[in-house]
Amino acid sequence: MPSFDIVSQYDQQEVKNAVDQTEREITNRFDFKGTNSEVELNEDSIRIESSTEDRLNALLVVLEEKLVKRKVSLKTLLWQDPEAASGGRVRKVAKLQSGIGNEDSKSINRQIKDLGIKGIQSQNQGDQIRVSGKKRDALQEVIASLKSSNIELPLQFINFRD
Repeated sequence: MPSFDIVSQYDQQEVKNAVDQTEREITNRFDFKGTNSEVELNEDSIRIESSTEDRLNALLVVLEEKLVKRKVSLKTLLWQDPEAASGGRVRKVAKLQSGIGNEDSKSINRQIKDLGIKGIQSQNQGDQIRVSGKKRDALQEVIASLKSSNIELPLQFINFRD
């Protein structure tokens, strides 16, 4: 029986490369000179900091460009509100989200069931969802529907088996 898995994950090495490229670019760009702008990657978050909110937004754009070039979905980043840092600086933190939580998996399962495709079954398996069906075309229709939906998670479809 054909099946595939739905997961939400990101490549830690690609995120690290994007942060490194962002750091390199802001040290060389003229509009960032003297702003002491910083980008820091922690285990599950990215922190950006700059002298003004305007420079912080410009730094955010540079970081997002680098992530997109490295094929890391921007849905992976959960941005928090900007906060004041010491010395009149501004800081913003983004959590890197991976895995499909209980509420998200329930909504994805409900969305699959609401499609009304005959012979399609979905079940939770930890932080991923296994979708199986009788026909390969039906599974591809589920993938297309989930890609076009407005789910706030970066979804990947792996282990497609006939």
